[in-house]
Amino acid sequence: MAAAEKPPSADAPRDDQGRAPPLHVAIVMDGNGRWAKQRGLPRSLGHRAGVEALKRTVSAAAKLGVGSLTVFGFSTENWSRPAAEVAELMALPKRYFETDLARLHREGVRVRVIGRRDGLSNDLLKLIDDARERTKDNTAFNLNIAFNYGGQADITDAARRFAEDVAAGLRSPGDLDEALFGSLLATAGTPPPDLIVRPSGEQRLSNFLLWEAAYAELVFQDVLWPDYGEEHLKAALAEFAARDRRYGAIVADDVLAAG
Repeated sequence: MAAAEKPPSADAPRDDQGRAPPLHVAIVMDGNGRWAKQRGLPRSLGHRAGVEALKRTVSAAAKLGVGSLTVFGFSTENWSRPAAEVAELMALPKRYFETDLARLHREGVRVRVIGRRDGLSNDLLKLIDDARERTKDNTAFNLNIAFNYGGQADITDAARRFAEDVAAGLRSPGDLDEALFGSLLATAGTPPPDLIVRPSGEQRLSNFLLWEAAYAELVFQDVLWPDYGEEHLKAALAEFAARDRRYGAIVADDVLAAG
């Protein structure tokens, strides 16, 4: 069964109309540094604790009936951090895949890393490509890791690709519409997120999925990412289930009520 068709589990929270949780949840994994600071630990240990939170959250998402999970691991702006911290962040995918990829593959998770490849080491690129190739036929669950990713950068890259196609005579300016532009983004092939969650108490997108977030519901939670787990995701899904999503439209009852 394809991930988009995966039925929600019995544990998945539903609203009073029986609606299932969102098929695609995106999470800004934020708060590793503050978590470490609160404990008098180096920031590197906060990032490592964040990897453990990712493992818990991926397992919880699948259990709760989510079909796709996109997480924000390293942004195009994170290069401005101290070199030692950047090196630690660059090592996180290796740490995650070495300790969890076999289980992810065994459980039918399809893994994809999205974002710019510029600046990543050859070893890291090979790791990313191997994870994608190894899991490409899995259909139980989709895990997208946004790494060296920025929403503005991705939109810019997509616009450049379209302009290059026009210059090469492969397309004309009139070909461009929302669907075509979406197919040029790094997230092509994944439906837009239904829900974007940001822990850590911050209330902003921070350049995450800017195009794709057009009609996503936003939930902000006051928990630092290394402490994140099933109970927090379940709470976010319950809040989502209580929302009335209209996508810019109105329902017939509202029209009648307005006279």
